[in-house]
Amino acid sequence: MAGKTAGKAKETEEKKLSLEELFENLDEVVSRLEGEDISLEESFQLYQKGMEMLKECNETIDTVEKKVQMLDEDGEVHEF
Repeated sequence: MAGKTAGKAKETEEKKLSLEELFENLDEVVSRLEGEDISLEESFQLYQKGMEMLKECNETIDTVEKKVQMLDEDGEVHEF
């Protein structure tokens, strides 16, 4: 069973959405939440899904920020 769990985790990592795709999906969630034909239960589910996507966006942005490097006037590289 452990092999199957590890395989699924690897698949999930490979299928991570880009930041742009996450933002597009968040826009869709917001649009649906703003709609008039949404039940309370569905709005809670969409809210939870949106919060999970927002967390993933923040993690992705944090990772990118850590990789950004700045060059000083002497041409030396410093992490941002």
